[in-house]
Amino acid sequence: MSKPKTSYVCQNCGYHSPRFLGRCPNCGEWNTLQEEVEAVSVAKTAQATTTLTGIVARPQKIAEIDMEKTPREQTQLKELNRVLGGGIVPGSLILIGGDPGIGKSTLLLQVSGQLSLAQHPVLYVSGEESASQIKMRAERIGVSSEHFYIYPETNLDRIRATIDTLKPEYLIIDSVQTMQATGVESAIGSVAQIRAVTAQLMQIAKGQNITVFVVGHVTKGGAIAGPKILEHMVDTVLYFEGDTHHTYRILRSVKNRFGSTNELGIFEMHGDGLNEVANPSEMFLQERLQDATGSAVVVSLEGNRPILVEIQALITPTVFGTAQRTASGLDRNRVSLIMAVLEKRANLLLQNQDAYLQAAGGVRLNEPAIDLAIAVSIASSYRDKGTRATDAFIGELGLTGEVRRVNRIEQRVAEAAKLGFKRIFIPKNNLKEWTPPTNIEVIGVATIGETLKLALS
Repeated sequence: MSKPKTSYVCQNCGYHSPRFLGRCPNCGEWNTLQEEVEAVSVAKTAQATTTLTGIVARPQKIAEIDMEKTPREQTQLKELNRVLGGGIVPGSLILIGGDPGIGKSTLLLQVSGQLSLAQHPVLYVSGEESASQIKMRAERIGVSSEHFYIYPETNLDRIRATIDTLKPEYLIIDSVQTMQATGVESAIGSVAQIRAVTAQLMQIAKGQNITVFVVGHVTKGGAIAGPKILEHMVDTVLYFEGDTHHTYRILRSVKNRFGSTNELGIFEMHGDGLNEVANPSEMFLQERLQDATGSAVVVSLEGNRPILVEIQALITPTVFGTAQRTASGLDRNRVSLIMAVLEKRANLLLQNQDAYLQAAGGVRLNEPAIDLAIAVSIASSYRDKGTRATDAFIGELGLTGEVRRVNRIEQRVAEAAKLGFKRIFIPKNNLKEWTPPTNIEVIGVATIGETLKLALS
C-alpha cells in the first residue's frame, strides 16, 4: 500500500505546496499554509460510474437525451423565487453566503417551513445550534410541520445515512464550514474538508435528486470562506446582504445556472421572520428630502428588475493637502473618474474638494448607467442647487463628456413613470430606438454640460 503524501495547502486560496512556505505564492497571504494528508486513490479496472448519479456513463447523441420534466418548486417568498430564476430547481445545489447575524439561518428556516407545509419532507442539518435552539427560533417565526426534521450533526457519513432513511426532498446544511468528511485528515473548516464536503453534497443533490441549500461563512472581505472551487461546484450562489443596524436585507444572485445573474430580492427583518418588500423603489425613495442639494435619482437595472435609487453627494472644501474621495455602495474609482470628467468638461473645480457619495438604502450599484446621476449629484452639491424631486437620470458618461446609450431603456423609463416622476434624462442616442411614452417627459442629452444646464437651471 502506498504511503500517504503530505502537502501544504493555503487556507485562503487552496494553493498546494510540497513544503512549508511563510507566504503563499498564489494569493500573497502570510501564514495560511497548513499541512494536510492527501488521500491515496486506488486505481480500478472495473467500469467506472459517474460521481454525480452513480450510473455507468456512456456517450449519447444530444438529440437522444431524454429530458425529464422537473417543474420548479414555488415558495411563498416571491422575492426568493425571482432571485432563483423562477423557483427552486429540483436536484440543485444552492450556496447562500452572508455576514454573521444577517439572517441566513432565518431565511432557510422560513423556507423550510413553507416547503414542509406543502408536503415536502425537509431535513435541516445544523452544525452550529442544538435542536432546542433551532426549535426556539422556529416557534418565534411560526414554523412547524410534521414533514420538517431537525438534525444537529457534523459528520457527513451519519448525515448520508439519515438521508437514506428519511428520503427528504430538501436538505439544509448550516453551515458547510462545520461539516466533516470521513477520510480527510484535516481540521474542520479547512480547504480540504470544504472541498470534500461540497463534492459529497453535490453527489447527494444530483444522484438522489435532492435540492440542497448550503450556508457558507464569509471572510472579513465579504467573500465566501474556503476555496474558490466551492463556488464553481455549486449551481447557484446567493449573497445575503444588509446592515445589522437596519431591518432591510438584500438577497443577490451572483451565479445561477438556471436563471439570470445579478437578480435582486428585498426583504425586511421583523420579529416573526423576513417579510418581502413588494416595491423596493418606494423603500429607497421614501425618506428623500424635496429640496435637498446633492441628490439625484437613477433607474438602475438589477437583473430583470428596474429599481429607483437616490444617489447622494456631499462636496466640501478640503482641509488636508489631498482631497478625499469616499463612496458607500458605489465604486470609488468610478467616482474619481466622473469627478475628473466634470472638472475637465464641465468646468467644475473639484481638485480641492472632499467628496462623500453614497447610494441611499444600503444598496450597491455598479452598472455604467448610474454615471449620469452621480455626475448630477456632485454638481448639485458643488453649486448648492437642488434638482427637481420629480427628475430621474440614466446614462453612461464617457471621458470626453458624452452621455452614452444604455440597454433596456424602455423598462427603466416605464418604472420611473409608474412611480410618478415627471421628467427623465436619458442618452440622446436611445431616443432613436423607441417611441417615448406620453405620461413622462423624456429628455435626450448628448453631453454632461447639456445635462447640467437643463437639470440645475
